[in-house]
Amino acid sequence: MEEKILKNKKHGMRVLLICLLVEFLSIAGIVVGAIMTGNEVTGAGFLLGLSIFVTCVAWFPMIGLRILKPQEALVLTLFGNYIGTIREPGFYFVNPFCDSVNPAANTKLAQSGDLDSNANGFKISTENGTNLTVQNFNKKISLKNMTLNNGRQKINDCLGNPVEIGIAVIWKVTDTAKAVFNVDNYKEYLSLQCDSALRNIVRIYPYDVASNVDTTGDGLADEGSLRGSSETVASRIRDEIQSKVVDAGLEIVEARITYLAYAPEIASVMLQRQQASAIIDARKMIVDGAVGMVEMALERLNEKQVVELDEERKAAMVSNLLVVLCGNRDAQPVVNSGSLY
Repeated sequence: MEEKILKNKKHGMRVLLICLLVEFLSIAGIVVGAIMTGNEVTGAGFLLGLSIFVTCVAWFPMIGLRILKPQEALVLTLFGNYIGTIREPGFYFVNPFCDSVNPAANTKLAQSGDLDSNANGFKISTENGTNLTVQNFNKKISLKNMTLNNGRQKINDCLGNPVEIGIAVIWKVTDTAKAVFNVDNYKEYLSLQCDSALRNIVRIYPYDVASNVDTTGDGLADEGSLRGSSETVASRIRDEIQSKVVDAGLEIVEARITYLAYAPEIASVMLQRQQASAIIDARKMIVDGAVGMVEMALERLNEKQVVELDEERKAAMVSNLLVVLCGNRDAQPVVNSGSLY
């Protein structure tokens, strides 16, 4: 289905003025016909009947009047056949028998433009307190950038750890004919494709950097992860969604990760694991620094020839220095005032 843009229908004001003029003249004809009938003038009955008929049908062309605001579109069909789309703002006149089509008009998602409960209707409270929602017949299609937030999902990463992740997708309608006729409901279709694409991409990455994991598909291990490569993950999610919704006339402008965390059932365990990894890394840094300081101390003592130490005394000195430098508490030295040996 190819979109047809209608640009020659911008005659709404002209048709409105003509219809109002005809209505005014027909009402005047009724008044004149009634006066002529009272005076028994020839042809008064015909004038009166014609004026009444015109008054009854002159409003019918007004059904074809349409008003479009910026970034709105109207898909028109005539007796089931697609005749075109109006995309430019203005006051239009179309065939009164034309019907505007938008299967997603009353579909509400967690997205901008659909969060208002009265966006597509209004509520009426009855005497017994029951709220009735009366839907309007606004079948216009928004061409603005919309933001879809499908909420958080629980998905297993490539290591099998359950994580909770949420994304926000900015999208818009680019081809109204495809959006209306190629899929049943383009909003629900987009929502399902977002869920599917999110699961497909998240299963490729680990939550944190892991060894021997290939996230790019080139056969080589890399350091890709959900937490450390959020921009890359979001870009791949966007491309995945775009490949699925191109037939629905939609464009994915951007996709962003809005929430990322381990699932509650393993969150505490993973926190302990992260804390243990941090402690081990800190200990490694402390030991590396302590060994460097011991080496420097021995070299300086040897260069200055401050004291001659045999291998046994060097080992004792190294042990004492490592204990002091790597310990969690302040050292409590013991002063030896006697002989070194």
